[in-house]
Formats: sequence, C-alpha cells, structure tokens
Amino acid sequence: MRQITYKIERFDGAKNFIQEYTFPHQPGKTILWGLITIKETIDPTLAFTAACRAAVCGACAVRVNGQALLACETPLDGILGRFGDTLTIGPIQNFQVIRDLVVNWEPQAERLLAANTWLNPKDEFNAQEGCRQNAADFKKINTQAGCILCGACASECSKLSANNKDFLEPFTYSKVWKFVADTRDRSAAERVKAVLDKGLWRCLHCVECSTKCPKGLAPGEDIARLRQLSIKLGYTDNPGARHALAFLQDIEDTGRLNETKLSVRSVGMLGSMAKFPFALRLLRRGKLNPFHFPHKVKGHEQIKVILKAVRESEK
Repeated sequence: MRQITYKIERFDGAKNFIQEYTFPHQPGKTILWGLITIKETIDPTLAFTAACRAAVCGACAVRVNGQALLACETPLDGILGRFGDTLTIGPIQNFQVIRDLVVNWEPQAERLLAANTWLNPKDEFNAQEGCRQNAADFKKINTQAGCILCGACASECSKLSANNKDFLEPFTYSKVWKFVADTRDRSAAERVKAVLDKGLWRCLHCVECSTKCPKGLAPGEDIARLRQLSIKLGYTDNPGARHALAFLQDIEDTGRLNETKLSVRSVGMLGSMAKFPFALRLLRRGKLNPFHFPHKVKGHEQIKVILKAVRESEK
C-alpha cells in the first residue's frame, strides 16, 4: 500500500521542531483528512484548527510546501501529484504561533476592528425596518462579502513579512472597501481616512493575496480602489498619492516616465536626497540616467485619447 509522509512544523510553546508522520494513502481525500488521521491514529498531541470542513469557516488554513491553502478543500491527490509523497506542513505566516499549526488571531482582529469594518447605516434606515438592499447593489460587494477570514492572503503578503507595523492585513482593506462600496453606508470618506495612515500606499504589488485567496478575492485591487478614491476625496498630501499623480502626469505628457523627476515629485527634494546612496548605485549600474529627458513616444495622441476615455467612464 502506498505510504505518504507529513513533515509537520511543530511548536510546543518553547521550541520549534519538525516531526514526521507516515501513514497509508487513501485516494480522494484532503489535506485535512491527513491531519485528522494523524491526530486520531498516531499522535493525539498534534494541534490544529478546523470546524466546518466545507471551506466556509476558514479555520483550517495552513501552509503546504510553502503555499497557504485551506486544508479542508484542497485535494490531497493533486498536491501529492505536484510535490511527491512527502509534504511539509506548517502554520500560516505573519501570525503568532500558539502551538503547532494553531495561530493567534487576536492581534489581527484588533487591527480589523480599528479599521471600522462594520456598517454605518444612512439616516434613511432604522432598527425597526433594518437596512435592506436590492440584489443589484449587493452584487457590487458580493465578492468582498465572501471573505471567510482564513488568513491565507496575510500569510503570503510580502509587505507583512517585511514589516507588519505599518501595513494592515490584505483582508482588512477588502473589508473596508466592502463597506465603502456598500450603498447603505454613509461613512466612505471616514473609512478611507482611517486606513490612509495604516499602510494604504505601502502595498508591494506582489499579488500573493489574490493568488492565494480560496474565495477568489483580490485584496490588491481593493487597495487600488481605496487609493483611487482617496485621491478623489482630496487626500493627496502623501508620497503615495503624489507618486501616482506624477506617474500619471508623465504618461499624459510624453507617454513614458521621467524617473529623474519622479522621486522629487513623490517625496520632495529632502526625501530624494535621503535616497541618494540608492540612486548612486543605480547610476553605477546604468539603471538611471539623470540627463535623460524623455520625448513623446510614438502614438502619444492615442494614449491621451485612452486616458480621456478612462476619465469619462469614471464620471
């Protein structure tokens, strides 16, 4: 009979260690089935979380061979076919590990709460009649409403891995956008302002949040929507907004970037001077030419037509 092995990253509260479990393979099972098999037949001390087994609660998110996924919905045969008969399973990243595959959600829940992720109904609604919404309006936020808070997006977020002090979990930005786009809500401007200083412009665009979401959300796109709205609301006195506007101006003027001026227009002269050592390395490697003043690209008029059409479509 075919044997498979789970190499599980364990933590007992004091030390980390890898423990291997080998057991008989059964076709048609899931990653979670293997964890349950280990706990029920080999080692009852193994700790992990799971509840619904139907990809609804989000509790069973783990990392398998370095990729975050839902253990309950991921076919074991497909993963074995990709990686072979030995799988390395660990807790999701960017969370504090309590024990084995169990992580602490309390800090993330507090950050979610600080972002005002609940409905602030318009005055036309009341407690007696509730906050009804037609199907067409709900469809606008249906995708974001599908978030199950599994943490897969946060686990693979490059920005959180680099520094989680100045950036929120991707699912938090999606939750904020959900309420901003909700036709029943009256606090769009306040919501945008609340996340403006919580990393809204610090996303690294690695797109891992979108590729790893088991429900098809795209938090990176929701971050982009919040950024765009922040500019429309006049929140432009920050490096991120200035960079985006300068980028757009370059494309409109010539069809290509003027990288020499882009930094100054984004972070100012003092900010640019602070980055001089980095700029010097770029110069030495031929990545930056301070004497390059781009001319208009071929087809520049068509670019302006496209930009005009985009602006008109957003009115």
